[in-house]
This record gives sequence, structure tokens and C-alpha cells, in this order.
Amino acid sequence: MKKILFTLVLFISVTITVYAQAGKKVEDESNCYIKWAQKFEARGAEDVADGTYSDVIITFRAGSDAECFNGKCDVKDSRIIAMYTKLEDGTYALVKKKLRYDFPVTITNGMSKTVPTLDDELINVLFVKKIKPKKASFEKAAEPTDD
Repeated sequence: MKKILFTLVLFISVTITVYAQAGKKVEDESNCYIKWAQKFEARGAEDVADGTYSDVIITFRAGSDAECFNGKCDVKDSRIIAMYTKLEDGTYALVKKKLRYDFPVTITNGMSKTVPTLDDELINVLFVKKIKPKKASFEKAAEPTDD
């Protein structure tokens, strides 16, 4: 009787653990950064030329949480010089996070290199207008009919 009860408790705990991990994975995949990163990976992006871009998305991540904000940034020599988040009144505020390392923030495939802060946040700049258009997929053939 003890073996049956022990086996039942073990089975229930393993089942709960598996479902909890599966639920967490689905939750992690739903944040805005992961959705955008998957799109960039699937389609690719054009090179980012020097200039000021007011149509970027700036992501702030901590653990599995992510927040995405509209913003703008200045690019020179394929590196981000400054980044700004857009406020509700249409103005921009400079991102003043203390960076953990002093290295150039380069851009690859339409996304900036991940920038860690002293507050253990991760920042990325996404150049969404540089995503390549969706490729045309194959056209399906018609099913046979009895005609």
C-alpha cells in the first residue's frame, strides 16, 4: 500500500512539474523581444546606414520579462551613438542607463548588440523598418476531383 501511495504521489509531482515548465515556456515565448527577434531571424534585415532613425523599438529586458518602447537612435559607423525613448507627448527622452561595459554597440541583422546595464537589464535597439519583406511561399496545387 505504501509503495502504491508513494508511486502515485511521485507521478502527480512529476506531472505538475512538467506542466509548470511547459506553461512557463509558452509565457517566455510571448514577450515582445522574442517575437521581434524571431521575425528578424526568419526574414533577415538590410544594413543600417549612418543617420538618425525615429522608427526603432528599444527593448528593456530583465529575466524573462521584456518591455518594448518606440524610440529613436543615432547611428554612426554602424554603431549606436545615442538612443531615446518616445514619450506620450511625442517628445524623446535620452536613455540614461548606466552601462556595465564601455564597448561600441554594433548593429547586426537589423538588431543592436545586447547592452547590459548595472541594474542587470538588457537593452536592444531593433530597426523594424529594415526587416526584409516576407518571401513568397509556394502555391498549393489543387486537389484532384471526380470530374
